[in-house]
Amino acid sequence: MIKRLLIMAVSGIAAVLCLAGPAPASQCALDFSVHTLASKIPGKTALIVGGIQGDEPGGFNAAALIATRYNILSGRVIVVPNLNFESIIKRSRGVYGDMNRKFDQVSKTDPERQTIAKIKSMITDPNVDFILNLHDGSGFFTPTRKNDMHNPDRWGQSIIIDQALMPATYTGLFSDLAVTAQQCADKVNGHLIDPGHTVHVKNTRTAEGDQEMAKTLTFFAMKNKKPAFGVEASKSFLTPGRVYYHLLAIESFLTKAGISFKRDFSLSKKEIKKVIDKDIALTLGERRVLLYAENIRNRINYLPMEKGGDLQFLVNNPLLALVHNKSDFSLYHGNRCLSHLSPQYFEYDLGIDGIEMDVDGKKQQVPFGSRILVKEQFMVHPIPDHRVNIIGFTTQNVKDEAGLLVTRNDCIQRFSIDRDGQIFRIEVYKQGKFNGMVLADFRFHEKTNSIAQVSGGIRKEKQLLR
Repeated sequence: MIKRLLIMAVSGIAAVLCLAGPAPASQCALDFSVHTLASKIPGKTALIVGGIQGDEPGGFNAAALIATRYNILSGRVIVVPNLNFESIIKRSRGVYGDMNRKFDQVSKTDPERQTIAKIKSMITDPNVDFILNLHDGSGFFTPTRKNDMHNPDRWGQSIIIDQALMPATYTGLFSDLAVTAQQCADKVNGHLIDPGHTVHVKNTRTAEGDQEMAKTLTFFAMKNKKPAFGVEASKSFLTPGRVYYHLLAIESFLTKAGISFKRDFSLSKKEIKKVIDKDIALTLGERRVLLYAENIRNRINYLPMEKGGDLQFLVNNPLLALVHNKSDFSLYHGNRCLSHLSPQYFEYDLGIDGIEMDVDGKKQQVPFGSRILVKEQFMVHPIPDHRVNIIGFTTQNVKDEAGLLVTRNDCIQRFSIDRDGQIFRIEVYKQGKFNGMVLADFRFHEKTNSIAQVSGGIRKEKQLLR
C-alpha cells in the first residue's frame, strides 16, 4: 500500500488532497497539487494548469513559479503546476497516453481517470472565471508559411483559442476570445527577447471538425461556458526562455482580468534561471533532516532515515519529489533528477528538538531540520549522553565533535551537500539512535536569514519503504 497526503498552505489558504490506494511497488502514482493564492480584495479567479504533458518544462516551471514566488494583491489565482506528475518525472508526453486528449472520453480502466475527474471539477467550479493551460510547442506558429519551423502547422509562440467567441448565452469575462487573446499577445510582443519570437493567436476552430482538439482541456472548458486559452512557448528555447514567455502571457491575462500581483524577482531569462532552483528544499523524518536541493551533489551518502515504517517528506516547491529505487532514492525537480540519496537506517530518538551552538561568537538555539548561516566559525555545545558528528570534519581519536571550534577550512569539501562545498551536515546521536540534523551553511555573504527551515510545507508524501 502506498499512501500519499498532499498538504498546501499559500497566502493563508490551506487545501488538502488525499489519495490512498493500492499501487505496484515500482509505480507510485504522483498526485497533482493545488495552490490557492488568494487576496483580501474580491475579484476574478484564474485557474492555471501546468504539466498536462510531462515533456514540456516551460509550462510546469512557469506554473510552479506562480505558485511559489507570486503574491496576489486582488482577486484569486488557483495553480496546478504538476497535473501529470508521473509523466513529468519520466520526461514523457504521457505515460498512459496524452492526458490532453482525455477530456471528451476516458476509459473506466485508465489510470488517469481520477485525475481527469478532479481537474474537470476544478474547471467547472462556478467560482473559476477563466483557465490558462500551459504548453511548450514545436517551432513557431505563423499565420502563413515561411519555412519548416515557421508555419501554420507549428504551435510554439502562440495563444490558442478554440473559437473566436464564447456562446451567445455567455455573459461573463472574456466573451470575445479572439480579441482577448490578441490583446494579451500584443502585451507579450512588447517585451520580446528577439523580434523573431513574435507571439500569434492560433484559432483551431475546434467545433468545425478538429477531432483531436475536441478532446482537450480547453475545449471541455469551452463546452462548460468557461473561457480557456492555451499558452504555447516555443520548444526552440531552453527552459528559462520558455518560462519567460509563459510568465509574460500569464501576467497579461491576469492584468486584463483585473487580478493584481507582485513577484519577488525581475522578469528576465537570467533571473528566471536562478529562481527556478533558488532555495528549493525538502525535510525528512519528523522534519529533523533538511536538504537544500539547490546545487545539491549528484549523490548524498549515508543519509539518516528512520528504520521501518513509512518515509515522510515535505517540500517547499511543488515540482520536488522523491522516487524510491531498489536501494536508494532519486530526488527530482520536475523532469530533472538532481541527486541520488543513499539511506542509512536508524531508530529515531525524539528526546531533544535541537542543539545549542556558538555561531560567529553568538550563542543560538538551533532546531533540528534547519540551516544556520556561518560567516567564519561555529561550535556545537556538548549534550550529555549524546554524540555530535560533523560530516566532513575529521579529528583523530574524537568520537564526539561537540565543543570543537569548526571553520570552513576544517571541513573536507567532498562531504558537503552542495557542489560548491559550502553546506555541511551536523548530526546528533544518542546510543546509536538518530536525534536530528542541522545544516551549517558557509554561504553567509549570499544570504540574509540566520536560521532557515522548510515551514508550512507545500507537499507531504508518505511512501512505503521496501
